[in-house]
Amino acid sequence: MASAKLYDFSGNVKGTVELPEALFGAPVNKAVIYDSVRQFRANQRRGTSKAKGRSDVSYSTKKPYRQKGTGRARAGMRSSPIWRHGGVVFGPHPRDYRYAIPRKMKRIALVSALSDKGMHEGVVLVEGIGVEKPKTKPFANFLAAAGLKGKRVLLVTDAWNESVYRSTRNIPGVDIIVGRNMNAYGVVRADVLLMTREGLSSLEGVFAG
Repeated sequence: MASAKLYDFSGNVKGTVELPEALFGAPVNKAVIYDSVRQFRANQRRGTSKAKGRSDVSYSTKKPYRQKGTGRARAGMRSSPIWRHGGVVFGPHPRDYRYAIPRKMKRIALVSALSDKGMHEGVVLVEGIGVEKPKTKPFANFLAAAGLKGKRVLLVTDAWNESVYRSTRNIPGVDIIVGRNMNAYGVVRADVLLMTREGLSSLEGVFAG
């Protein structure tokens, strides 16, 4: 069974905690993880890239010069793609990149990603995060004491806390997410999952069923 070190907010190890088998003890299905990550990233694309085709370029449709007798190749209009400042051939146009995959597949991908993190000691628990007002230094000190400084850390909590968010947003590589919103992409992208006890319980309550 996978386990994780438990730290207090001062960075001291308090012991180890066994992770839920339903979330951290499943077979790792890399193909499903790939599909889920690909779908998540596609859904984040804005799809606003656009290049002007020959019908969009602002040029007169008048023939540039007569058809014969100039010694030059014949030309119909200045918006031709072979002319400078002409239209673009097969250029990008606004489109929707989003697509859906089954909810069950998303859950399998998340559990697979979590299990992979658990197998490779990529999960750490913390308790005692008490932040009344935004302050970066306590979090930076904790990360340094826990050996997480310089790593990409995903902090998992049970509920959104504006003070915690504002305390961590200036620390490079640190992101925060509520347990019920977890996805395979966030797990794969992080080097370490830093979870509060409540965040782990929230994650288990939503996805372990």
